[in-house]
Amino acid sequence: MLYLHRIGALHWLPSLFDEIWVPSAVATELETGRAQGYNTPDMTSYAWVKIMEANPPPSEWLSLDLGAGELAALALALQHRDRVVLLDDALARKLAQAANLQVWGTLRILLEAKTQELTPTIKPWLTALAAAGMWLSQDIQRRILALANEEL
Repeated sequence: MLYLHRIGALHWLPSLFDEIWVPSAVATELETGRAQGYNTPDMTSYAWVKIMEANPPPSEWLSLDLGAGELAALALALQHRDRVVLLDDALARKLAQAANLQVWGTLRILLEAKTQELTPTIKPWLTALAAAGMWLSQDIQRRILALANEEL
């Protein structure tokens, strides 16, 4: 959510999904960041976002180096396995995959946005993501652009 907000692409989500659920812990983390002066979205200002409470995550996950938002997103996805969980954190993604959850990241959102004709190209979005602080190696950029039938 953070990176999509920072590059001005958060509005794509309702075109890609029927419903967008955000765990309350994620909304709280974003609000805390905004209160500290960071550029974070106010999830309560989007009519298409439903703030959800998640059950506590499995106790063995609590010792991992994950934030409350990632843990809540994973826990909510465990409760609703038919949903896609949006995660960019590498450890959170590995846990989601190990739990057989459907996991997408921001880069998958870009690819889907192009497929759904929400954008004609994703190359400028990759540049914007890098400028917004997302680390993208040249190899990852090449692979994503190849999937989008674009060149670096």
